[in-house]
Amino acid sequence: MPETAHSLIAFCRGNKRVCPMPQSWNALFEMLPNRKRTALGWEPALPLILQAWDSTPGALKTLRLSEHIEWAAEQGALEAVAAFLHALPEDEWLHAS
Repeated sequence: MPETAHSLIAFCRGNKRVCPMPQSWNALFEMLPNRKRTALGWEPALPLILQAWDSTPGALKTLRLSEHIEWAAEQGALEAVAAFLHALPEDEWLHAS
């Protein structure tokens, strides 16, 4: 059964996963095709890493990751992003407590 954005988001939320750790999340962001600067920042929005990591609640990190997955699906890159996320070891994920 082919991966969909919905099934990949469900996988990413399984096992109390919130989002990839910063280095891995940045690597995923770099994989997204057709990223572009806009007047207000980036499209899609940047991953919540660096200064945003400690001050952003887990729910917002999960939502941003979902936006990145949906972007990948819209841009024809879901297969590569899914392979990347499925290959991440559990210690490369932030988990909810």
